[in-house]
Amino acid sequence: MPWSNQNGGGGGPWGGGGGNNGGPWGGGGGGGPWGQGGGPRGPQRPGGGGQPPDLEDIIRQGQDRLKRMMPGGGGGGGRLLIGLLIAGALVLYGLQAFYQVDTDERAVELLFGEPKQELSNPGLHFHFWPIETVEKVQIVEKQIQVGAGTGRSGSQGLMLSGDQNIVDVQFSVLYSVIDPQAYLFNVAGPDDAVRQVAESAMREIVGRRPAQDVFRDNRAAIADEVRTSMQSTLDSYGAGIQINTVSIEDAAPPREVADAFEEVQRAEQDEDRFREEANQYSNQQLGQARGEAAQIREEAAAYATQVVQEAEGEAQRFVSIYEQYRLAPDVTRKRLFLETMEGVLGNSNKVIMDEDGQGTGVVPYLPLPEIQNRRQTAQGGGTQ
Repeated sequence: MPWSNQNGGGGGPWGGGGGNNGGPWGGGGGGGPWGQGGGPRGPQRPGGGGQPPDLEDIIRQGQDRLKRMMPGGGGGGGRLLIGLLIAGALVLYGLQAFYQVDTDERAVELLFGEPKQELSNPGLHFHFWPIETVEKVQIVEKQIQVGAGTGRSGSQGLMLSGDQNIVDVQFSVLYSVIDPQAYLFNVAGPDDAVRQVAESAMREIVGRRPAQDVFRDNRAAIADEVRTSMQSTLDSYGAGIQINTVSIEDAAPPREVADAFEEVQRAEQDEDRFREEANQYSNQQLGQARGEAAQIREEAAAYATQVVQEAEGEAQRFVSIYEQYRLAPDVTRKRLFLETMEGVLGNSNKVIMDEDGQGTGVVPYLPLPEIQNRRQTAQGGGTQ
């Protein structure tokens, strides 16, 4: 061994002068570190005596061992090893001090745990590690699914509507990070916070509306209200997140009551169909009645026009006759009398004979057959 006694004896690296002295501070005769004969003794120099080991010899022997371990065993091997160790340390430090920011990321540097104000844009950057650290954030649009099929016990889509119905709502939320510092340090677990805020906002909005609005009638308005509520809540938290879109993908009753709900839906559809048929019949009858009323009004207007025109014509005729009467009263009076008598007696079946003529040439005739026929006709009508 390198520290073996040059005089031939000894057992340990600080072997003594005797043959069986075993301790590192072996003396002349004893077996323990304090030699023979009683009290403790100080460290002994190799080969006996009371001097301590030489530190320079120990360092020299260690260097010799290191040289023999290096390739070539020459004098330049130590400097090469030191250079390699320094280069390795520099490479390790460079790997920790330099960092890459991708195009879809932003980075925040922390000095002793406190974030800096400026952000690191895409590219290669340097920071003084380990007193400075880096936190990266993806700024691309992210999506979360809430409701049926998500497989999360905390993301159930069963909600109570405003008309006391249970609906199973499945919807998605698209959001992006607009403030990386706020996203990293203002809220613990911001992605989970977005999910919880989305569920809470959807339950609140659905709880104020009837189930029919969620199923068919007003999904777009509900989604817009949820987005507004989510954005307001996250802004109050200072989460640094912008909600881009909320989309209701599916809304259905729970499976346990799906059959009963379908029956209700069919009944409502039948009600709508009957109402449509009734409206069609009502519109048909109303149109027909309006047409008849318009026809009656037209006829009445035509009759009124006719009567008015006839009255105006009679009035004009009377006025013209009156004008003629004023010019020749006697002639006009006689003419009116004759025309009136002609109109009265023209349709009469009586014959009036002048008394002055005394009926000369006229044979008196009594119409007995005609009288008898009239009597029989009268009797037959009375029998009936």
